Amino acid sequence: ALYWVDILGPALNRLSLSDMRVSRWLMPEPLGWIAEQKEGGPFIAGFQSGFAKLSIDPVSISPLADPEPHYPGNRMNDGKADARGCIWAGTMDMTERAASGSLYRLNPDHSWDVMDGGYSVPNGPAFSLDGTVVYHADTAHRTIYRFRYDGVELTDKQPFIQFTEADGYPDGMTTDSEGALWVAHWGGGRISRFDPDGKWMRSIVLPASQITNIAFAGANCERMFVSSAAIGIVGEHNAGDIFEVEPGVRGRAPYLFGRP
Repeated sequence: ALYWVDILGPALNRLSLSDMRVSRWLMPEPLGWIAEQKEGGPFIAGFQSGFAKLSIDPVSISPLADPEPHYPGNRMNDGKADARGCIWAGTMDMTERAASGSLYRLNPDHSWDVMDGGYSVPNGPAFSLDGTVVYHADTAHRTIYRFRYDGVELTDKQPFIQFTEADGYPDGMTTDSEGALWVAHWGGGRISRFDPDGKWMRSIVLPASQITNIAFAGANCERMFVSSAAIGIVGEHNAGDIFEVEPGVRGRAPYLFGRP
C-alpha cells in the first residue's frame, strides 16, 4: 500500500496497490508524515503537537514528545526514517513567516536531538545509499543542503542543489537504488533526478504545478508515485492529485523506525 498525508486536511490516505482502493482517515490536527515500526504496531507520526504513535481503524493517537512547546505556531512538515532506525523530521512556522524550524532526529528509545536549525520550510530528508550523507532542503530558499553524517552528528553542511525561479522550489525527495536523488518541484510542475554530485540527469513533467513528494512502491520498489497540492490553485484540474509515473529505475524499501 501507499500512504500519504493531507497535511492541512488534515488526513491520512491509503492506496491499496492490489485493488487501487483509496481509504481516508481524518486527523485532529495537521499531520506531516508517518513511518512504520520494525516491530509492527502503530505508525510513528509527526503532528503539529510533536511525535506520536498513530493507530488507524479506529484512529488512536498516543503522544511521545513535543520538541517545540516554545513554538506553538510551528508544525511538523516532512520526515523519514534512516537505516539506523531513527526518524529525521523538520518543523516550520505555519504562517511561513519566521525561520523558526529545525531538523530533529527521533531515536529508537524515543529521545530526540536537534540536528540543525533556522529553517523556513524544511523538506526531505533523504539519505545516500551508505548512510553517510543526509540531504535536506529549505524550500523557501530554493536550496538543498548536503551534510556528512557519522551516525552521531551532522557536519560539513554545504549547498548541494540550488533551484532557480524557473525550477520552482525543492520539495519532497527520495533516493533510488542507484544512489540518485529525486526531487519534487513545487511551482515547477515536475520531478527531477540528480546524480550523487548534484548534476541534473533528467526530469519528468506532470500535469500539476505544485509537486510535493515522491515515493517508490510495489513488491520490488519498481513503481513510483508522486503527490501534488491544491492549496492556492484555481483552474488547475489535476491540482492535489496523486500520479504514478515510470521512473526507469527501481527504488529501495523505506527504512523502518526502531532499534537495529
